[in-house]
Amino acid sequence: MRILLAEDEKELSDALCAILKHSNYSVDAVYDGEDAADYLATDIYDAAILDIMMPKKDGIRVLREARKRGIMTPVLILTAKTDIDDKVSGLDAGADDYLTKPFASKELLARLRAIIRRHTESADNGIIFGNAVLDPLTFEIRTDKGREQLSSKEFQMLQLLMMNPTTIISIDRFMDKVWGYDSEAQTNVVWVYISYLRKKLASVGADFKITVVRNLGYRLHKD
Repeated sequence: MRILLAEDEKELSDALCAILKHSNYSVDAVYDGEDAADYLATDIYDAAILDIMMPKKDGIRVLREARKRGIMTPVLILTAKTDIDDKVSGLDAGADDYLTKPFASKELLARLRAIIRRHTESADNGIIFGNAVLDPLTFEIRTDKGREQLSSKEFQMLQLLMMNPTTIISIDRFMDKVWGYDSEAQTNVVWVYISYLRKKLASVGADFKITVVRNLGYRLHKD
């Protein structure tokens, strides 16, 4: 899953990035409200963490503008303020939850999981397609015939396919969603990871395959 982190305190941002990456999230970090608004507008994120007090635009303004544009990415607001009015303002602007600094990393991760889960309406026992379950807690793909561990990027790609099983996912969409808006990775990396996933789906006896739609992208096809 890809997270947008908008926090202008560089040391805190670096620490949060490390925590999130250790928990198998991909992270794009920005340090002011204007960049946060631009990145959020791409609508490629599974969730966003927005600090309220940022240069150029505050987090509340970024959030209000995003919601007006119809961007419904789950948002966790970070604030050093403890006044109830600031929390209410964040929730009224469209935040899904808030967290007051300082906070424990375990609480941040738990709240992040909760807002993503509410948004996707997928239960902790996984995303189901065909005879397979994609487990967001263990990063495994499993059937009654076996299970395979997935890397973070393999998980994100298969999650995108399984949550949109009738949709053709373009290479550009994979690149933006999984590798990030500013990634320098070459597009052929998508084909490489599709190859990995095909082997793992075959290994667990999945009753569906990843097929290519020429010049358009990839989608799932049930046997």
